[in-house]
Amino acid sequence: MRVVVGLLLLLLALCGSGAQGEGGGLGQVGEISEFQETAPRDAAEESAESTTKQTTPDIWAEVRALRDMVVELKVFVQLLQRENSDQEMRLTATESKTTDLEKENADLQTRLSSSESELLLSKCRIDQLERENAVQATDLISLGTRLTATESKTSDLEKENADLQTRLSSSESELLLSKSRIDQLERENADLQTRLSSSESELLLSKSRIDQLERENADHETRLTATESKSSDLEKETADLQTRLSSSESELLLSKSRIDQLERENAERPKVAFYTALTDAGHVGPYSTDITLKYSKVFTNIGNAYNPATGFFTAPVKGVYYLQFSVCSNRTGYMGVYVYKNNQLIMFNDEGKEEVGLEYLTKSVVLELKAGDEIYLVLPSDYSLYDSPHNHNTFSGSLLFTL
Repeated sequence: MRVVVGLLLLLLALCGSGAQGEGGGLGQVGEISEFQETAPRDAAEESAESTTKQTTPDIWAEVRALRDMVVELKVFVQLLQRENSDQEMRLTATESKTTDLEKENADLQTRLSSSESELLLSKCRIDQLERENAVQATDLISLGTRLTATESKTSDLEKENADLQTRLSSSESELLLSKSRIDQLERENADLQTRLSSSESELLLSKSRIDQLERENADHETRLTATESKSSDLEKETADLQTRLSSSESELLLSKSRIDQLERENAERPKVAFYTALTDAGHVGPYSTDITLKYSKVFTNIGNAYNPATGFFTAPVKGVYYLQFSVCSNRTGYMGVYVYKNNQLIMFNDEGKEEVGLEYLTKSVVLELKAGDEIYLVLPSDYSLYDSPHNHNTFSGSLLFTL
């Protein structure tokens, strides 16, 4: 507050000094000059001489400006006063709290004095207990260990208690949900009661319908008697069917006997089937001469009629065989194979390639072979193939039936 008053007086002094040349200046100048007795007189005289040169309109303009500033300062002072009132209230509360703290401090001083007296007694008792502890040191160590375990267990119990608190909160939430569910079930029960009343009405109607059906049933009894008479005729027909069924069962036994005989004959027939792939080496050929292909990867070889060491398939029995091969190449040029039976050329298939990339050629043949006949594939000279773990080149066959 004092700072604000000082600022107001300083502003009044600055503005009033400009009006001293006309009629001795404003009344406030004399009050302000009392605060400037320590300033040098020469400086005041120079200021007065420079001020007298100003015109009267300039003085009144400054006075109006000063008045506006005073109004603004009054508003500012009012704000500061309100803030000062708040601070005084807070100060009063602080002083009250300080008084309470002083009372508590005095009480603590009293309790401290009492505690010091008790401390002296405790020290005497401690000396006595220390002498006793010398005898009970071993027991104390044991008790300390047990105390540590107890503290650990207490900590665990506190954790469990916290967990139980959490679960209790969850249970309370569930209880609220259960109460809500019970209210809902009670409403549903009221609705079911209504529906039950309706069902009972429908039951009465159903009983009436049953009485009507019983009357109709009496009529059906009469018709049933006629049906039983007809059933007697049907029983006679059933007896005839039983006779025919016995005859059919006899024929079925004969058929099963024939099937068993055919299965035994089929089991005695040779089973021949094989499936192979060429190699994992990649490119095969071109060579300067014809080369017999040895399909080294054998996946199926029932009857062991195919020999991977020679590349030959040897017919174990006379019969009709189905044989198939696939050819693949990855180079430009020609790809293809000869199919030989013993030393007789059976088939030749080839294809010219103008671009690099995998191309395939697949053919099959049905041949009548005698026991000991050999089938093998030959790569012509200047022809090439390509194979990999994906098995692009294959050779397979099987026995269709014996002769």
